[in-house]
Amino acid sequence: MQGGPSGVVVFTDRRVARGALVDVVAGAVGGGVRWVVLREKDLPRAERLALAADLRAILAEAGGTLIVAGPDPLDGDAVHLPAAGPYPPPAGGLVGRSCHDTAELARLTTEHYATVSPVYETRTKPGYGPALRPDGLSELVKASPVPVLALGGIGTAAQVAACVEAGATGVAVLGAVMRANDPTETATTLGSAFQEAATRVTGTHPARSDEGPHEKGCGRP
Repeated sequence: MQGGPSGVVVFTDRRVARGALVDVVAGAVGGGVRWVVLREKDLPRAERLALAADLRAILAEAGGTLIVAGPDPLDGDAVHLPAAGPYPPPAGGLVGRSCHDTAELARLTTEHYATVSPVYETRTKPGYGPALRPDGLSELVKASPVPVLALGGIGTAAQVAACVEAGATGVAVLGAVMRANDPTETATTLGSAFQEAATRVTGTHPARSDEGPHEKGCGRP
């Protein structure tokens, strides 16, 4: 089974994107992004299926992976499920799930990774909160049985670094890339911040044979 997402992971939202979604994603991939989560759940399946095919083609050229939000993989093999379900998660392929607290993390079984949100205040999904901040993220990383992606309001190099230092194996961004004037430049900046922080964390906390979920992979590029 392929490893789960790491580094900068882009969640899509065509409604806030400054250009055509395919072009924005292509720009982000040009800036080093190798994991993209297709949302756009309001689209008819046929349109979403066509969009998934277009995005997979862009990612395939760079060795990247498209994950589809929701239980329908749209002819792929990677899905990102909401906290509410379905349970148990589908067998096979790559499966992630959105989580917001320890109770939701405790329900994880065969998922390969989880997003934890909101780390910072976010315009995209203001209904969740309060913001965890890095300290709250760190506590949930420790409680999680699987690698964690930090999600929610992440848009600066300093925020990326703080999430990596809190133990996240990756940072999921939406608005920072979708709204960017130059998605390639934004992805490059955030990706560099992730790599620098991951290298720093790895040097500070070398891997041990008895490491737990918090240490395991916190510096994985």
